[in-house]
Amino acid sequence: MTPSAIAKGAVLLLFFGATLYVHLRGKARLPVLRQFVNHSAVFAPYNALMCLFSRVPVSPYIDRRQFPELDLLQDQWQTIREEALQLFDEGHIRAAEKNNDAGFGSFFKRGWKRFYLTWYNGPLPSALALCPKTVAILSQVPSVRGAMFAMLPPGGRLNPHRDPFAGSLRYHLGLITPNSDACCIHVDGHRYAWRDGQDVMFDETYVHWAHNGTDQHRIILFCDVERPLHTPVLRAINRWVSHALGRATAPQNVDGERVGGINRAYAALHRWGQSSGDHLRGWKRRHPRAYRVLKPVLAAAVAALLVVWWLG
Repeated sequence: MTPSAIAKGAVLLLFFGATLYVHLRGKARLPVLRQFVNHSAVFAPYNALMCLFSRVPVSPYIDRRQFPELDLLQDQWQTIREEALQLFDEGHIRAAEKNNDAGFGSFFKRGWKRFYLTWYNGPLPSALALCPKTVAILSQVPSVRGAMFAMLPPGGRLNPHRDPFAGSLRYHLGLITPNSDACCIHVDGHRYAWRDGQDVMFDETYVHWAHNGTDQHRIILFCDVERPLHTPVLRAINRWVSHALGRATAPQNVDGERVGGINRAYAALHRWGQSSGDHLRGWKRRHPRAYRVLKPVLAAAVAALLVVWWLG
């Protein structure tokens, strides 16, 4: 075997091992094949590094008291709530109108809606204009890399998934909630029910899902918080990667705000899918069993071809 093939094999084993680590970590898991073709597998080696050098426990939920800078958000929750309620009443908390939100595109199908406040590279102009108090509060917490108001409607549900990037942790602050156990999130199978003025921190790279089994809307402050790491070098690397990903996934609330390259590509793929997907959807409806069989077979075949090409 040539040195080139050995190097390629080592890289392949690294990705395989890291993805297997992501898959086996925790109690709740995606189907094996889905995990290996899931977008979270792309970041598996990076995520394993983040977990290895994490200064906070690598667990589904993290004690929020380890992030004292977030006390400010909880202390000001009623001020933040007032602006969220006004935005909701005026219809600003909504789905991406141009299908240009790759990170949360599948959520919109279940009624989930959002209004971005800040996203890795600074606040959005519309947020500065419409909710200046919340933006000012967030600006005092540098560890918050991205933030939005997120709404889950009555009967809304987010299916089991894992987010792809372990360089941050997820923070939820209840603003306008049903205050009911029937409106909750499950992280690695452990339930948390949102309450007004209460907050929670969790690792979004664990499998999680949510549902609102009440007749009331749920609105929370949803933040990405920088993961604390042990070494200055890794902290600098993680901030650089976060900055780059933030630019690539820059979202918009209104026309005219900058949209990142990944979101522009996602919108283009969505348009292409709409124009060419009718035949596929029709075939899927007519042959549901064949679709269920062929989908994993084709995914495995593509993966095998990529391995052969990589090692060839």
